Formats: sequence, C-alpha cells, structure tokens
Amino acid sequence: MPSMIHIDKVTRQYSRGGETLTVLDELDLDIEEGGFYALMGPSGSGKTTLLNLIGGLDQPDGGQVLVDGVDIHDLDGADLSAWRSENVGFVFQGFNLIPVLTARENVTLPLLLTPLSRRQRQQHALTALQLVGLSDRSEHRPDQLSGGQEQRVAIARAVVTDPKVILADEPTGDLDRQSADSVLDLLVRLNREMNKTIVMVTHDPLAAQHATQIVHMDKGKLGQIEARKTVEA
Repeated sequence: MPSMIHIDKVTRQYSRGGETLTVLDELDLDIEEGGFYALMGPSGSGKTTLLNLIGGLDQPDGGQVLVDGVDIHDLDGADLSAWRSENVGFVFQGFNLIPVLTARENVTLPLLLTPLSRRQRQQHALTALQLVGLSDRSEHRPDQLSGGQEQRVAIARAVVTDPKVILADEPTGDLDRQSADSVLDLLVRLNREMNKTIVMVTHDPLAAQHATQIVHMDKGKLGQIEARKTVEA
C-alpha cells in the first residue's frame, strides 16, 4: 500500500525554563493509506506532538511531513485551514462539542468553511449522524447525551467533510468500557468500510488492539511497530 503520511527525520523542540526539550528526535515513520495506527508510549514520548504535526496544528523544527504527497508545512494561513478542513478530521478526548448547539449543529460546523448551501450542510450533517447511529439524537444538545454518544457526535463532525485522515487523541479516555468499545468499533468500521486512514493516540492496550499497526514511542523516538489483525467490529 502507498504511504498516506510520510514523516522524514522530524524534530520538534520546546523551550522550558531556559532549557531546550526535544520532544521528537529525527523521527521517521510511514503510515499506509487505509491503515489504522495506534501510537502508544509513556507520557512525554511525543505521541500528541506527532499527531498535531500530521494535522497541521504544529510545525516541525526540522524534517518533513507529507500527507497524501503534500508538504503541509509549506502551507500557511487560509491555505492551511482549507487543506485541513478538506483532508483531516480530528477526534479529541474531551469531545470539544459546543454545549449550546444541537448534535446536528455541532456536526455542521466544519462545513461552514465549504461552498455548500445551508440545505446541503444540513443534509451532510444528518448523513454523518446516521453513519454513527445517532440520527435519532440530531436535535439533542451535548448535556442530553451520554459520554459515548457525545464522542460519536464528535466522530460524525470529524467525518462530515469526508477527510482522507482521521486523527484521534485518546478518543476513549473519558469513557466507560462499554462506551469505549462502541466508539472503537465505529472507528474500525470507518477504517474498513470507508478506507479512512486513522492515527490514534492511546494509553489503553485494549483500545490499541483495534488498530492494524501499533507504533511504540519513547523519548521522541520510534520503537517497535506491531502489525496485527484487528478485532471484529
């Protein structure tokens, strides 16, 4: 399979208290198109930093990040925002839903950057909610939903623009086991049935078992990569 994401000798450093902290140290990694990758490792190993670089939320200090052949760090401003809205969907641990908006309205938000009409945006949002099994909750606000349902709304929001890549940062971290399994099964379906390339940061070994590749990181460097069969969704 061709690489959807190519990471070549990427370095990222931060200054803290007058000291330079190297979070990623000349990291090399290829992520295949249609793969489901779980990034694992201790806190501070660079997992979330790597996710942010792939999504164009952060810039490397050295090296190159290519997503579907595009060097995203050659983009800036409106071009980067447009690229991100078309190509990447984000799922976070804290859901990041706007509490005063309904599920449908939350899912519609990424479409405000597109040339779609209001009617088309509504139709796309309802289709995404149907995909995650929440068409009957479209007019509910986040405080009227369970944690698992909130995360499924967040996933609907992530896929509503039909992105190539889904980046998930501890997507089950705030969920009970049953809700977590439901969310993970949904990610597996998106990967298998819609060929979405998924990169997920997780501390949970059970969550990582849903991925096709488990990438171990430590102190900004790449460790073992486990290729495995996913569990049945």
